[in-house]
Amino acid sequence: MFVTLTANPSVDRTVEVDRLIRGGLHRASGASVQPGGKGINVARALVRNGLKARAVVPAGGAEGDQLISLLEDYNIDVVRVRTEESVRSNISVVEPDATVTKVNEIGPHLSGREIETLCDVLLANVADAEWVVAAGSLPPGVGEDFYAELIARLAPSGVRVVVDTSGPAFRTSVKAGPALVKPNLDELEEAVDRQLDTVRDVVDAAQELRSLGAGTVLASLGSKGAVLVEDAGIWCANASAEPRSSVGAGDAMLAGFLAAGGSGPQALATAVAWGAAAVSLPGSTMPGPEDVGARRVRVDPHPGWDEKIRE
Repeated sequence: MFVTLTANPSVDRTVEVDRLIRGGLHRASGASVQPGGKGINVARALVRNGLKARAVVPAGGAEGDQLISLLEDYNIDVVRVRTEESVRSNISVVEPDATVTKVNEIGPHLSGREIETLCDVLLANVADAEWVVAAGSLPPGVGEDFYAELIARLAPSGVRVVVDTSGPAFRTSVKAGPALVKPNLDELEEAVDRQLDTVRDVVDAAQELRSLGAGTVLASLGSKGAVLVEDAGIWCANASAEPRSSVGAGDAMLAGFLAAGGSGPQALATAVAWGAAAVSLPGSTMPGPEDVGARRVRVDPHPGWDEKIRE
């Protein structure tokens, strides 16, 4: 069982247009509504591939009702924490070359009581968990030490914790000793406060996070694939994909990594295969076995240290 916590979930609306023009009138060539948030996407990907996942979410208002209904449609075991304010809505506009323009609402303000209830409910639902995935942005009212405190409270259970977030919350959580973190390139650069141009730069940044407390670092690099840095070694991996939408691709990558054991080059290969499959699908659709198929992934145990990672 995998348990995910999405502190700031959303109802995601994706619209496909031929070309986005500022101030123009657009006719949508496609549209979808899906449950959103990093932890939710991870749960969706796992369930789509025949694994068990439980999603803990704070959800209030009519949008919260819609979110829960959408999650149940995906056969996800949902644990709802009701909140006074409503779940946010996000809009993504996708162009044919996979360029995504996002408009994300900030999210509801959670009271101190709601935050404590959310933590208590999570702790009550991890007894059968292999991993807990704490992912996504934090809504107003939630302090930047939220994930760090959660890691400390989960420690007695022995469950492994993954953190996938950004900004101060990410930097603070790293010091709390999560088993795994999965930053993208922007988040990794923000965490170490410098630009990263090569594979060597990414590996050095990952090792810096490990020196601060993180166990394994899985860095997603968009079209350049991913870099895995752990005790057993360092690997790079990539796979070709026909891009359609990058929304949720990093979450699919994380789900694939966990599904394959959460360690080593085979898990990295699975992660990159799932991420590449997600990029080829519309909106934030999570890939299933038929989408991943026999997708070829190149895993390199001897990465080219000076290889550029920017387009």
